[in-house]
Amino acid sequence: MVEITGVRRGSHAEKAGMRAGDRLVAVNGNEVTDVLDYRFHICNEKLTVSFLRGEKELSVSFKKEEYDDIGLEFETFLMDCKRSCRNKCIFCFIDQLPSGMRDTLYFKDDDSRLSFLQGNYITMTNLDDRDVDRIIGMHMSPINISVHTTNPELREMMLHNKNAGKVLSYLNRFAEAGIEMNGQIVLCRGVNDGEELVRTMHDLAALHPAMTSVSVVPAGMTKFRDGLYPLTPFSAEESEAVIRTVETFAEQCRAYYGARIFYAADELYLEAGLPLPDGEYYEGYRQIENGVGMIASLRDEVTEALSDRETAAGSPRTVSLATGTAAYPLMVELAGKIAAKDPSLSVLVYPIENDFFGHSITVAGLVTGRDIAAQLRGKELGERLFLPASMLRYEKDKFLCGMSREELEHTLNVPITFCENDGYELTEALLGA
Repeated sequence: MVEITGVRRGSHAEKAGMRAGDRLVAVNGNEVTDVLDYRFHICNEKLTVSFLRGEKELSVSFKKEEYDDIGLEFETFLMDCKRSCRNKCIFCFIDQLPSGMRDTLYFKDDDSRLSFLQGNYITMTNLDDRDVDRIIGMHMSPINISVHTTNPELREMMLHNKNAGKVLSYLNRFAEAGIEMNGQIVLCRGVNDGEELVRTMHDLAALHPAMTSVSVVPAGMTKFRDGLYPLTPFSAEESEAVIRTVETFAEQCRAYYGARIFYAADELYLEAGLPLPDGEYYEGYRQIENGVGMIASLRDEVTEALSDRETAAGSPRTVSLATGTAAYPLMVELAGKIAAKDPSLSVLVYPIENDFFGHSITVAGLVTGRDIAAQLRGKELGERLFLPASMLRYEKDKFLCGMSREELEHTLNVPITFCENDGYELTEALLGA
């Protein structure tokens, strides 16, 4: 039973007489406890909706197009609370955050509903057989799973959860039911790399075509690791060895299954100093949200966006762009290509060292407003500063350090534009379209 907080004007529910304060009980006789029940059962042309008004149970019936919404609003997106993580992973980034940040940053979600609805990754350790039956029954596909290793004992150690090994059996159940899966391996040096990585890739490849893609991503390590498991980063040579292992196995998969399945994160290529594969290598960019193929995608998009433009000079102007140290060489390259289309445009590119989390954190998405302010203060920024939108938290209003967009603009005395990781958008923004 879920309380209805609003009913959209002109919707099916309003026309049927439902209103805020009613409590939703069932749809077509099926109990509704959260957003999945609700979304699954309203996908019918004929609906009977049961609800409580005070202590009185009422029901209304109406017809609609199969996939039309009925107009009910609830207090939260999930219609109840997020499910939190029960693990204590040796590489957990949240455990490496400094104290004193916003409470929401310390919440670890591990919710299968968010995996299906928003692409979050889950470990499966808080699922039971009923949850698995529900995922299969509703065909919640695709679902994203943080695997890390298929060695049960090693997974229990890495996640500090005695159920972490047992729940690996759910992967087979999902595959047999035709549930599409995307996997993730957070690679820890000396723990689940080497032969353990090869074992994990073999086991996951056997689940293809249900297991459609798997990213291999190095564990991120901040400077706040006191008292945590003693992890160390991969060197350039070790990163190259990981890439060779993944690429070799991926080519075997391509020969056997017709798909590579496994992809090393861009971060590994940058650390190794190796050129990244071209866009076609990533077979549709299934793992781009995990930093796999992001650079190739951005480079290809900028190239395509520029191919439709004539070279033309406008009014002289200077703008600036800041990014993390990992993406800095790429952004210098792309800014140069974009500026070449307008000889009157000058683009200044600045790398931002991550003093807040530590210099081993090089990705743009973890750069804070505090570091940007400190390192760009007094620099020539031109008419406008461009920053990646990934630097902002989910609500797009603040950086991870708590500084707001407006505060940074005021500190640097320059207007700021945030661009998504999209080459077309970046090109249009810099050229002033």
